[in-house]
Amino acid sequence: MPTRDDGLDPQAAALLEQLESGISAPSSTLSVESGRRILEELFAVADPEPVDEVVDIEIQGPNGPIPLRIYAPEVDGPAPVLSFLHGGGWVRGSLDAYDGLCRRLTNRAGAVVVSVDYRRAPEHPFPAGFEDCYAATEWAATHAADLGGDPDRVAVGGDSAGGNLSAAVALAARDRAGPDLAHQLLVYPALNPPSVRWFDSYDENGAGYFLEMDSVEWYLEQYCDPADVGNHYAFPLRARDLSGLPPATVVTAGYDPLRGEGEAYVDRLSEAGIDTTHLRYDAQIHAFLSLYEYVEKGREAIDDVAARLRDGLDGR
Repeated sequence: MPTRDDGLDPQAAALLEQLESGISAPSSTLSVESGRRILEELFAVADPEPVDEVVDIEIQGPNGPIPLRIYAPEVDGPAPVLSFLHGGGWVRGSLDAYDGLCRRLTNRAGAVVVSVDYRRAPEHPFPAGFEDCYAATEWAATHAADLGGDPDRVAVGGDSAGGNLSAAVALAARDRAGPDLAHQLLVYPALNPPSVRWFDSYDENGAGYFLEMDSVEWYLEQYCDPADVGNHYAFPLRARDLSGLPPATVVTAGYDPLRGEGEAYVDRLSEAGIDTTHLRYDAQIHAFLSLYEYVEKGREAIDDVAARLRDGLDGR
Protein backbone atom coordinates (compact mmCIF):
# COMPACT_ATOMS: atom_id res chain seq x y z
CA MET A 1 0.00 0.00 0.00
CA PRO A 2 1.23 3.55 -0.64
CA THR A 3 2.50 5.60 2.26
CA ARG A 4 -0.09 8.09 3.44
CA ASP A 5 1.14 11.64 3.01
CA ASP A 6 0.13 14.98 4.47
CA GLY A 7 -2.05 15.82 1.49
CA LEU A 8 -4.66 13.15 2.16
CA ASP A 9 -7.62 14.11 4.35
CA PRO A 10 -6.97 12.51 7.78
CA GLN A 11 -10.55 11.23 7.94
CA ALA A 12 -10.19 9.60 4.52
CA ALA A 13 -6.85 8.12 5.61
CA ALA A 14 -8.43 6.72 8.78
CA LEU A 15 -11.21 5.13 6.74
CA LEU A 16 -8.71 3.55 4.37
CA GLU A 17 -6.81 2.11 7.33
CA GLN A 18 -10.09 0.64 8.59
CA LEU A 19 -10.82 -0.90 5.23
CA GLU A 20 -7.37 -2.40 5.03
CA SER A 21 -7.82 -3.88 8.51
CA GLY A 22 -10.75 -6.05 7.61
CA ILE A 23 -13.76 -4.06 6.36
CA SER A 24 -13.21 -5.06 2.77
CA ALA A 25 -13.56 -2.35 0.11
CA PRO A 26 -14.92 -3.18 -3.35
CA SER A 27 -12.39 -5.45 -5.04
CA SER A 28 -12.05 -7.42 -8.24
CA THR A 29 -11.31 -10.47 -6.09
CA LEU A 30 -14.86 -10.60 -4.74
CA SER A 31 -17.81 -12.39 -6.29
CA VAL A 32 -20.43 -10.15 -7.86
CA GLU A 33 -22.90 -10.80 -5.05
CA SER A 34 -20.33 -10.30 -2.27
CA GLY A 35 -19.17 -7.05 -3.82
CA ARG A 36 -22.74 -5.81 -4.04
CA ARG A 37 -23.43 -6.67 -0.41
CA ILE A 38 -20.24 -5.00 0.87
CA LEU A 39 -20.96 -1.77 -1.01
CA GLU A 40 -24.52 -1.74 0.36
CA GLU A 41 -23.16 -2.06 3.89
CA LEU A 42 -20.45 0.56 3.43
CA PHE A 43 -22.73 3.19 1.89
CA ALA A 44 -25.66 2.50 4.25
CA VAL A 45 -26.66 5.52 6.36
CA ALA A 46 -27.65 4.87 9.95
CA ASP A 47 -30.08 7.77 10.24
CA PRO A 48 -31.12 9.07 6.80
CA GLU A 49 -32.57 12.54 6.93
CA PRO A 50 -36.27 13.02 6.15
CA VAL A 51 -37.57 14.54 2.94
CA ASP A 52 -41.10 15.66 2.18
CA GLU A 53 -42.05 12.42 0.38
CA VAL A 54 -40.47 9.24 -0.97
CA VAL A 55 -42.28 7.03 -3.49
CA ASP A 56 -41.11 3.83 -5.20
CA ILE A 57 -42.59 3.15 -8.64
CA GLU A 58 -41.80 1.23 -11.81
CA ILE A 59 -41.87 2.50 -15.37
CA GLN A 60 -41.66 0.52 -18.58
CA GLY A 61 -38.18 0.54 -20.05
CA PRO A 62 -36.80 -0.71 -23.36
CA ASN A 63 -36.61 -4.29 -22.07
CA GLY A 64 -38.87 -4.45 -19.04
CA PRO A 65 -39.67 -2.47 -15.91
CA ILE A 66 -37.24 0.07 -14.41
CA PRO A 67 -37.67 0.69 -10.66
CA LEU A 68 -37.45 4.35 -9.62
CA ARG A 69 -37.35 6.00 -6.21
CA ILE A 70 -38.69 9.54 -6.27
CA TYR A 71 -37.74 12.02 -3.55
CA ALA A 72 -39.76 15.23 -3.20
CA PRO A 73 -38.44 18.32 -1.40
CA GLU A 74 -40.51 20.58 0.82
CA VAL A 75 -40.63 23.65 -1.43
CA ASP A 76 -43.21 26.07 -2.75
CA GLY A 77 -43.92 25.87 -6.46
CA PRO A 78 -42.47 23.59 -9.12
CA ALA A 79 -39.01 22.27 -8.24
CA PRO A 80 -36.13 21.39 -10.53
CA VAL A 81 -35.80 17.69 -11.34
CA LEU A 82 -32.64 15.56 -11.16
CA SER A 83 -32.50 12.14 -12.81
CA PHE A 84 -29.92 10.47 -10.54
CA LEU A 85 -27.83 7.54 -11.81
CA HIS A 86 -25.93 5.70 -9.09
CA GLY A 87 -22.35 4.47 -9.17
CA GLY A 88 -20.84 1.10 -8.40
CA GLY A 89 -18.84 0.20 -11.50
CA TRP A 90 -22.02 -0.63 -13.46
CA VAL A 91 -22.04 -3.83 -11.35
CA ARG A 92 -22.79 -2.62 -7.82
CA GLY A 93 -24.90 0.12 -6.26
CA SER A 94 -28.66 0.34 -5.82
CA LEU A 95 -31.52 2.57 -4.75
CA ASP A 96 -30.90 1.62 -1.12
CA ALA A 97 -27.14 2.16 -1.23
CA TYR A 98 -27.68 5.72 -2.50
CA ASP A 99 -30.70 6.56 -0.38
CA GLY A 100 -28.79 8.76 2.07
CA LEU A 101 -27.03 10.74 -0.65
CA CYS A 102 -30.25 11.23 -2.65
CA ARG A 103 -32.06 12.54 0.42
CA ARG A 104 -29.35 15.11 1.08
CA LEU A 105 -29.36 16.22 -2.56
CA THR A 106 -33.16 16.54 -2.49
CA ASN A 107 -33.12 18.80 0.55
CA ARG A 108 -30.09 20.90 -0.34
CA ALA A 109 -30.82 21.39 -4.03
CA GLY A 110 -34.56 21.76 -3.43
CA ALA A 111 -35.02 19.32 -6.29
CA VAL A 112 -37.19 16.34 -7.08
CA VAL A 113 -34.66 13.50 -7.32
CA VAL A 114 -35.56 10.49 -9.47
CA SER A 115 -33.15 7.71 -8.52
CA VAL A 116 -32.87 5.06 -11.24
CA ASP A 117 -32.40 1.33 -10.59
CA TYR A 118 -30.96 0.50 -14.02
CA ARG A 119 -29.97 -2.99 -15.09
CA ARG A 120 -26.45 -3.90 -13.98
CA ALA A 121 -23.59 -5.87 -15.46
CA PRO A 122 -22.48 -8.60 -15.82
CA GLU A 123 -26.02 -9.93 -16.15
CA HIS A 124 -26.91 -6.98 -18.40
CA PRO A 125 -23.83 -5.52 -20.15
CA PHE A 126 -23.68 -2.32 -22.20
CA PRO A 127 -25.87 -0.86 -23.58
CA ALA A 128 -28.61 -2.22 -21.27
CA GLY A 129 -27.97 0.04 -18.28
CA PHE A 130 -27.34 3.06 -20.47
CA GLU A 131 -30.61 2.58 -22.35
CA ASP A 132 -32.49 2.21 -19.03
CA CYS A 133 -30.95 5.46 -17.81
CA TYR A 134 -31.86 7.27 -21.02
CA ALA A 135 -35.44 5.98 -20.85
CA ALA A 136 -35.76 6.96 -17.18
CA THR A 137 -34.38 10.45 -17.81
CA GLU A 138 -36.72 10.91 -20.75
CA TRP A 139 -39.60 9.77 -18.52
CA ALA A 140 -38.56 12.21 -15.76
CA ALA A 141 -38.53 15.09 -18.25
CA THR A 142 -41.90 14.12 -19.74
CA HIS A 143 -43.53 13.67 -16.33
CA ALA A 144 -41.77 16.49 -14.49
CA ALA A 145 -44.97 18.46 -13.89
CA ASP A 146 -46.72 15.34 -12.54
CA LEU A 147 -43.89 15.01 -10.00
CA GLY A 148 -44.25 18.60 -8.81
CA GLY A 149 -41.28 19.58 -10.94
CA ASP A 150 -40.49 22.12 -13.62
CA PRO A 151 -40.20 20.59 -17.12
CA ASP A 152 -37.82 23.39 -18.12
CA ARG A 153 -35.36 22.57 -15.32
CA VAL A 154 -34.45 18.90 -15.69
CA ALA A 155 -30.90 17.68 -15.05
CA VAL A 156 -29.10 14.37 -15.15
CA GLY A 157 -26.36 13.44 -12.72
CA GLY A 158 -24.53 10.67 -10.95
CA ASP A 159 -21.24 9.50 -9.53
CA SER A 160 -18.49 7.24 -10.91
CA ALA A 161 -20.23 4.76 -13.25
CA GLY A 162 -23.31 6.95 -12.76
CA GLY A 163 -21.25 9.93 -13.92
CA ASN A 164 -20.37 7.95 -17.03
CA LEU A 165 -24.04 7.14 -17.61
CA SER A 166 -25.05 10.76 -17.00
CA ALA A 167 -22.54 12.06 -19.55
CA ALA A 168 -23.75 9.39 -22.01
CA VAL A 169 -27.40 10.31 -21.46
CA ALA A 170 -26.58 13.97 -22.08
CA LEU A 171 -24.89 13.00 -25.36
CA ALA A 172 -27.80 10.79 -26.37
CA ALA A 173 -30.38 13.47 -25.54
CA ARG A 174 -28.53 15.77 -27.95
CA ASP A 175 -28.06 13.12 -30.64
CA ARG A 176 -31.62 11.75 -30.47
CA ALA A 177 -33.37 15.12 -30.12
CA GLY A 178 -34.45 13.92 -26.69
CA PRO A 179 -35.16 15.88 -23.50
CA ASP A 180 -33.77 19.42 -23.34
CA LEU A 181 -31.58 18.92 -20.29
CA ALA A 182 -30.65 22.00 -18.29
CA HIS A 183 -27.56 20.58 -16.55
CA GLN A 184 -25.31 17.55 -16.21
CA LEU A 185 -23.71 16.69 -12.87
CA LEU A 186 -20.71 14.38 -13.23
CA VAL A 187 -19.21 13.31 -9.90
CA TYR A 188 -15.77 11.63 -10.29
CA PRO A 189 -17.02 10.15 -13.57
CA ALA A 190 -15.56 7.12 -15.38
CA LEU A 191 -15.27 8.33 -18.97
CA ASN A 192 -12.30 6.64 -20.61
CA PRO A 193 -11.05 3.15 -21.56
CA PRO A 194 -7.55 2.80 -20.04
CA SER A 195 -6.67 0.46 -22.91
CA VAL A 196 -6.86 3.47 -25.25
CA ARG A 197 -5.54 6.33 -23.13
CA TRP A 198 -3.52 6.05 -19.92
CA PHE A 199 -3.63 8.92 -17.41
CA ASP A 200 -0.96 9.69 -14.80
CA SER A 201 -3.61 9.48 -12.06
CA TYR A 202 -3.93 5.74 -12.78
CA ASP A 203 -0.31 5.31 -11.68
CA GLU A 204 -0.45 7.87 -8.86
CA ASN A 205 -3.65 6.60 -7.22
CA GLY A 206 -4.16 3.15 -8.68
CA ALA A 207 -3.57 1.23 -5.44
CA GLY A 208 -4.50 1.90 -1.83
CA TYR A 209 -7.00 4.74 -2.30
CA PHE A 210 -10.33 2.88 -2.22
CA LEU A 211 -10.84 2.47 -5.97
CA GLU A 212 -7.95 0.52 -7.47
CA MET A 213 -7.00 0.08 -11.11
CA ASP A 214 -7.39 -3.70 -11.05
CA SER A 215 -10.99 -3.12 -9.96
CA VAL A 216 -11.49 -0.44 -12.64
CA GLU A 217 -10.36 -2.86 -15.31
CA TRP A 218 -12.49 -5.67 -13.86
CA TYR A 219 -15.58 -3.44 -13.85
CA LEU A 220 -14.98 -2.57 -17.48
CA GLU A 221 -14.66 -6.25 -18.40
CA GLN A 222 -18.07 -6.88 -16.83
CA TYR A 223 -19.68 -3.84 -18.42
CA CYS A 224 -18.68 -3.84 -22.05
CA ASP A 225 -17.01 -5.70 -24.86
CA PRO A 226 -13.58 -4.54 -26.10
CA ALA A 227 -15.30 -3.68 -29.35
CA ASP A 228 -17.20 -0.93 -27.51
CA VAL A 229 -14.13 1.20 -26.79
CA GLY A 230 -15.00 3.54 -29.65
CA ASN A 231 -18.64 3.95 -28.63
CA HIS A 232 -19.08 7.38 -27.04
CA TYR A 233 -22.11 6.21 -25.08
CA ALA A 234 -19.84 3.67 -23.38
CA PHE A 235 -16.93 6.11 -23.01
CA PRO A 236 -18.01 9.76 -23.40
CA LEU A 237 -14.42 11.02 -23.50
CA ARG A 238 -14.19 9.26 -26.88
CA ALA A 239 -16.91 11.49 -28.36
CA ARG A 240 -15.63 13.51 -31.30
CA ASP A 241 -18.01 16.42 -30.71
CA LEU A 242 -19.13 17.77 -27.32
CA SER A 243 -20.89 20.84 -28.65
CA GLY A 244 -24.57 21.37 -27.93
CA LEU A 245 -24.47 19.71 -24.51
CA PRO A 246 -26.01 21.17 -21.35
CA PRO A 247 -23.90 23.12 -18.83
CA ALA A 248 -21.87 20.83 -16.62
CA THR A 249 -20.56 20.50 -13.10
CA VAL A 250 -17.68 18.01 -12.84
CA VAL A 251 -16.33 16.83 -9.48
CA THR A 252 -12.90 15.24 -9.16
CA ALA A 253 -10.87 13.98 -6.18
CA GLY A 254 -7.11 14.33 -5.86
CA TYR A 255 -6.49 10.75 -4.72
CA ASP A 256 -8.78 9.12 -7.27
CA PRO A 257 -7.40 7.16 -10.24
CA LEU A 258 -10.26 8.60 -12.33
CA ARG A 259 -9.16 12.18 -11.66
CA GLY A 260 -7.26 12.51 -14.93
CA GLU A 261 -10.11 11.51 -17.19
CA GLY A 262 -12.51 13.78 -15.31
CA GLU A 263 -10.15 16.72 -15.78
CA ALA A 264 -9.72 15.84 -19.45
CA TYR A 265 -13.49 15.96 -19.90
CA VAL A 266 -13.62 19.36 -18.20
CA ASP A 267 -11.09 20.59 -20.76
CA ARG A 268 -12.99 19.04 -23.67
CA LEU A 269 -16.31 20.51 -22.55
CA SER A 270 -14.78 23.95 -22.08
CA GLU A 271 -13.10 23.80 -25.50
CA ALA A 272 -16.51 22.94 -27.00
CA GLY A 273 -17.98 26.10 -25.48
CA ILE A 274 -19.96 24.34 -22.74
CA ASP A 275 -20.37 26.30 -19.50
CA THR A 276 -18.45 23.99 -17.15
CA THR A 277 -17.66 24.23 -13.45
CA HIS A 278 -14.89 22.02 -12.09
CA LEU A 279 -15.00 21.25 -8.36
CA ARG A 280 -11.73 19.54 -7.39
CA TYR A 281 -11.21 18.20 -3.87
CA ASP A 282 -7.46 17.66 -3.70
CA ALA A 283 -7.37 15.75 -0.40
CA GLN A 284 -10.14 13.27 -1.17
CA ILE A 285 -10.60 9.74 -2.45
CA HIS A 286 -13.07 8.23 -4.89
CA ALA A 287 -16.62 7.87 -3.51
CA PHE A 288 -16.12 10.38 -0.71
CA LEU A 289 -19.58 11.91 -1.20
CA SER A 290 -21.18 8.52 -0.53
CA LEU A 291 -18.85 8.10 2.46
CA TYR A 292 -20.05 11.30 4.10
CA GLU A 293 -20.71 9.58 7.43
CA TYR A 294 -16.97 8.87 7.65
CA VAL A 295 -15.54 11.92 5.88
CA GLU A 296 -16.85 15.35 6.84
CA LYS A 297 -15.64 16.84 3.56
CA GLY A 298 -18.13 14.54 1.83
CA ARG A 299 -20.97 16.41 3.52
CA GLU A 300 -19.46 19.75 2.50
CA ALA A 301 -19.07 18.53 -1.07
CA ILE A 302 -22.72 17.45 -1.22
CA ASP A 303 -23.63 20.98 -0.13
CA ASP A 304 -21.31 22.44 -2.80
CA VAL A 305 -22.74 20.21 -5.52
CA ALA A 306 -26.32 20.94 -4.49
CA ALA A 307 -25.64 24.69 -4.54
CA ARG A 308 -24.09 24.45 -8.00
CA LEU A 309 -27.00 22.35 -9.22
CA ARG A 310 -29.53 24.76 -7.73
CA ASP A 311 -27.81 27.80 -9.20
CA GLY A 312 -27.46 26.17 -12.62
CA LEU A 313 -31.10 25.14 -12.75
CA ASP A 314 -32.47 28.36 -11.33
CA GLY A 315 -30.62 30.27 -14.02
CA ARG A 316 -32.27 28.28 -16.82
